[in-house]
Amino acid sequence: MKAYVLEDASCVTLGSVTLDEVPMPEPGPGEALVKVHAVGLNPVDCKLVASHDDAWTYPHVLGLDAAGEIVALGEGVDDHWKVGMRVSCHGDLRRNGSFAQYVAEPTYALALIPEGVTYETAAGLLCSAMTAYQAINRKPNLNLVRTALIQGGSGAVGGIALQLAKMHGVTTFTTCSTGKMDAVRELEPDAVIDYRTEDVSTRIDELTDGMGVDLVVDTVSAVEATRDLDRLAYNGQLVSIVGTPEPQPGALFERALSVEMVNLGGAHASGNPAEQRDLGTIATDLLQMASMGRIDPLVHTVLPFERLTDGLALLTDHQVTGKVVVTLD
Repeated sequence: MKAYVLEDASCVTLGSVTLDEVPMPEPGPGEALVKVHAVGLNPVDCKLVASHDDAWTYPHVLGLDAAGEIVALGEGVDDHWKVGMRVSCHGDLRRNGSFAQYVAEPTYALALIPEGVTYETAAGLLCSAMTAYQAINRKPNLNLVRTALIQGGSGAVGGIALQLAKMHGVTTFTTCSTGKMDAVRELEPDAVIDYRTEDVSTRIDELTDGMGVDLVVDTVSAVEATRDLDRLAYNGQLVSIVGTPEPQPGALFERALSVEMVNLGGAHASGNPAEQRDLGTIATDLLQMASMGRIDPLVHTVLPFERLTDGLALLTDHQVTGKVVVTLD
């Protein structure tokens, strides 16, 4: 089968990603073999090209997110799963991945694609959307959240987090760069802050009468997450997906702040069956939202399989609003 691979540990640039012929995987116990129809691209894919993972053997097949059709099942698979089912899955970065014509995935992470939802939409609602889901629906105590700052509303994580926060009736503020303001306004946040021309902290003070926001979802960096602590109201909650803020134990206690981290893929390595199954639960919930028109998957760029590395380059250069999906049909 055809797959995008890194031939060895010295391959650390997008230019070293090659489309090669590799053996088709076989589903092991508890796994399904999926014929891939669409894959979602993520910033973490680009980071893995540069950094690799200690568990990899070579040539290593890249890719985390896939949507397709089950064509075979390994031993011990629950009777729920059948050949021919349309499914999506966020994979384990330690294993050979989904940038291929076929991928073997653990069934605990599979989600059944509802009728009417395309493979492209399903592939787009995995890593980024599931991360956003954890940042809004899993980590914070929403009983205490009336206002939220979603950093990076033009990104695939921020855009979904913004929509989920609005579903809970939260007043939402978000940040983005000047050229992406119009696209973000289509998601109807209560305020959009241009971080290139405005001071985010000053603007949050203006929007909240100096009180700060109840929740910040940071998609930017550890440095920005540290700044976010000063933007929180008393009892405020910070959820970070990319870095740990600098410790501020005095401020955390005095203002009763809490800090949560999201590491979506860590569930695979956790060894906790409940956390592993939750990957499939989250994906299923997002697909149901999409099937009912409650959420926009934000798939703004669709490329053919032959241009997959072009999609990764777009992500690396921050030229994307929303999600990049690649199709194999």
